[in-house]
Amino acid sequence: MEQRILGRTAREVSVVGLGTWQLGGDWGSVDELAALDVLDEAAGQGVTFLDTADVYGDGRSEQRIASWRRANPEWDGTVATKMIRRAPEPSLRYASLDAFRDWTDRSRRNLDVDTLDLVQLHCPTDAVFASDNVFDDLDALVDEGAISAYGVSVETCDQALSAIERPHVASVQIILNAFRQKPLERVLPAAEQAGVGVIARVPLASGLLSGRYTADTTFAPDDHRTFNRDGSAFDVGETFAGVPFATGVEAAADFSALAREIGVEPSAAALAWVVQQSGVTTVIPGARNAAQARGNAAAADVDPLPTSFLDDVRALYDEKIRPQVHDRW
Repeated sequence: MEQRILGRTAREVSVVGLGTWQLGGDWGSVDELAALDVLDEAAGQGVTFLDTADVYGDGRSEQRIASWRRANPEWDGTVATKMIRRAPEPSLRYASLDAFRDWTDRSRRNLDVDTLDLVQLHCPTDAVFASDNVFDDLDALVDEGAISAYGVSVETCDQALSAIERPHVASVQIILNAFRQKPLERVLPAAEQAGVGVIARVPLASGLLSGRYTADTTFAPDDHRTFNRDGSAFDVGETFAGVPFATGVEAAADFSALAREIGVEPSAAALAWVVQQSGVTTVIPGARNAAQARGNAAAADVDPLPTSFLDDVRALYDEKIRPQVHDRW
């Protein structure tokens, strides 16, 4: 699989990585064996980038990655985790060096490493991005050897642009998919110019862009696609990329038809759409089983998408999605 340099690091990462939120929780039940099967399959397909967080299953995702790595010491990839969401709120009030040390120490134990490859601020408030002290503290963690590099995970394009201006931010993680196209306007060009990596999350709009859902599809009670549709648990943009479910199902059917017209399965087309955007380093779809991990990886081999397809996807976005999401994030 193609490898790209991850921003202001010397690390090469696969263009298709693996998001492991679902291996910890909030996507219904994924047991230990299924989680390890997903990691096995992803690695077998050439994935060298795993994205996790200290709050995914209260550390379960990190622990499962550590267990898998102990059994697969030959895998020489990068594991990115996140911090600040263990605080009562991800605000400047809780963004202290002592707290950063506590959280990174916990992740180091969970992941069974001395130094974390990449730690990302996990969608904090605007004030955190504006604080010089926060980034001085992150520099201190690098100097202390607790982390090799740091980045940010953001909700809004403005937050991304603010972080890109920081000289030591290695990467920006942001929602980017055919139903969330605003980052194409300013964020991706700014990151590319600054040499900051872009990690694209929610690339399938929580599964909408797979084309498998109908208006009657239901999800488990402990799946965020059930309990966070109104944004009551966390930012609603993380669930179906902020697109109302009925609108998303209708638009996803149109997207699926466009993909099949060019001979590509909808999921692969959606992931390839992200991978092939200038400035993107890696995309991190999740997978609940080995077959999904294998299908995700196949997107790296999709030929350049035709201009006609890209134009049709943009027209679909402008007509059905833009009015509901574009100006919100």
